[in-house]
Amino acid sequence: MPKVAFIFGTRPEAIKCATVINAMKLDRRFEPLVVSTGQHREMLDIALAEFGIRPDIELSVMQPRQTLSQVTYRILERLSGQIEQWGIDAVVVHGDTASTLAGALAAFHHRIPVIHIEAGLRSGNIASPYPEEANRRLVAQIADLHLAPTIRSGENLLREGAPEDRVTVTGNTVVDALHWAAENAPAFAEPALADLKNETRRIVVASAHRRESWGAPMHEIARALVQLSCQENVRVIIPLHQNPAVREVILPYLSNQANITVVDPLPYRNFCSLMLRADIIISDSSGAEEEGPALGKPTLVLRDITERPEAVEAGTARLVGRSTARIVSEATRLLCDPDEYSRMAQPVDAYGDGKATTRVIGAIARYFAAHTERESQLAN
Repeated sequence: MPKVAFIFGTRPEAIKCATVINAMKLDRRFEPLVVSTGQHREMLDIALAEFGIRPDIELSVMQPRQTLSQVTYRILERLSGQIEQWGIDAVVVHGDTASTLAGALAAFHHRIPVIHIEAGLRSGNIASPYPEEANRRLVAQIADLHLAPTIRSGENLLREGAPEDRVTVTGNTVVDALHWAAENAPAFAEPALADLKNETRRIVVASAHRRESWGAPMHEIARALVQLSCQENVRVIIPLHQNPAVREVILPYLSNQANITVVDPLPYRNFCSLMLRADIIISDSSGAEEEGPALGKPTLVLRDITERPEAVEAGTARLVGRSTARIVSEATRLLCDPDEYSRMAQPVDAYGDGKATTRVIGAIARYFAAHTERESQLAN
């Protein structure tokens, strides 16, 4: 029975790995081990708890205001000191975070196979998103199995030289998690949102946290949200990221704004309830960029380029950058033009059909079966 370690440290990674971990727990072919780096500890723990998952190992690397180099080094150092003790047969990493890169490197340094979920996303610009584009390209060089969420991401990997038998298009597991959350969506427990069931205003759900949004772009985003909230019959709801680089810029703009509601990051099912209630989603979050279109919610992406072009091409998401004028213009067009709104408010399966977890498990099982067969042939 292969022992497989899932190494991650952020809320999005946890959400996208959770359905795979829980499926693997029920599959007698595998023994999963959950390793939390604690890169975003508080939000990570809440997300895992929703899916009934407790980390088997906690590295607890996070410290206030760490640099990218510091957090990556701390994860790599702690993994390198422990990973051989776990007796694992493979490491699963997801996406493109510091935890992803450090987890893959630690496995590679100890000659442990690396399985990369959500592999092959490419923006075409090594500096955007930063550092995620570089992280995922680096992981692709050492991964033994690439699990791509879309046909395009699979093609990216093949173009870069990944062996065809090591690339599987699975769909994105976030759609699986979204289906589960939507089916189990609770009433709003957050007091500031308790009145949503009777709300008659148009709801704009907004979030921003990416590193490239820090500084001047975050000011532009904040001003845009204030201007939108001043329009007639509009309420802006902002689940605000815990990072000081976000909060210290955003909060001063939002005080005493009657039509803006600021809440702390919501549990995943509550956030899905909020997205279901939204008329428009405005975000730089990769998760929202995938979830909004799947729910049929017009999604304005606070970026200039994206490694997830499928929903943009389908017409349910739109890249609007981070300038105040552009954000306000595009959102106003959706709020005021029913035809334009209807064109974008169409659910699409750009990122999967909700069966990615089954395909991921199948691909990992086939990888181990082929590995066992090769070892048997070598022994004979």
